[in-house]
Amino acid sequence: MDLSFSMLSDPELLRMLADGVATTLRLFAGAFVCGFSIALLLSAINLAPSRIVRAVIALYVEYHRNVPTVVQIMVWYFGMPEVLPQAIRLWINQGNTEFSFALIALSLNVSAYYYEDIRSGIKAIARTQIEAARAIGLGAMQALKYVVLPQAVRYAVPPIINRSLILFKDTSLAMVIGVTELTYQVKKIENATFQTFQIFVISTLIYLAICLLISALGAQVARRYPANFKS
Repeated sequence: MDLSFSMLSDPELLRMLADGVATTLRLFAGAFVCGFSIALLLSAINLAPSRIVRAVIALYVEYHRNVPTVVQIMVWYFGMPEVLPQAIRLWINQGNTEFSFALIALSLNVSAYYYEDIRSGIKAIARTQIEAARAIGLGAMQALKYVVLPQAVRYAVPPIINRSLILFKDTSLAMVIGVTELTYQVKKIENATFQTFQIFVISTLIYLAICLLISALGAQVARRYPANFKS
């Protein structure tokens, strides 16, 4: 059995591999930013004294936490275009449809988990801090912005890091709708070279290296912004 890594001498295969890594990182970064932003928005809205609002958010969270991520991706790619007006469908199809829908699905999915992490952080904040913020003249939104969310996010850093690692690995699911991320390109290279063992060793090392980098960056953030700080 030939275990040589001759594919590494082929510029075209290296380009495919590099493109796959770049697409994976773009998908991860986009989903992280969008998902975290949505989670912050949901956390703020959930503080409103409305049972209906809270029920809608709870339903949103339960859907995204209990339906498999790959199903959510396929719902957006195969299902959502069917309910959109034709003009919007045509506009969407002019761009990178697969990447866009995968980004939307992953962003919404991870936002539900980030929201739960932040909500747990909010519960960890002493009620007296919020009362003190209101006592010095801060409005409800100002107390939320300057007192509640900054502390809640710090409490939530460890679980957010763990969920971000899962998000990075979930980008590989986008291959089911044709997004040319790393796993998709690895399969193409494997089909072209039949060097199954070699290409999957390479892809495993790439995923491992990036996951370790994310973990290291997350640990640095956790050390710099510990939860038990003094405001």
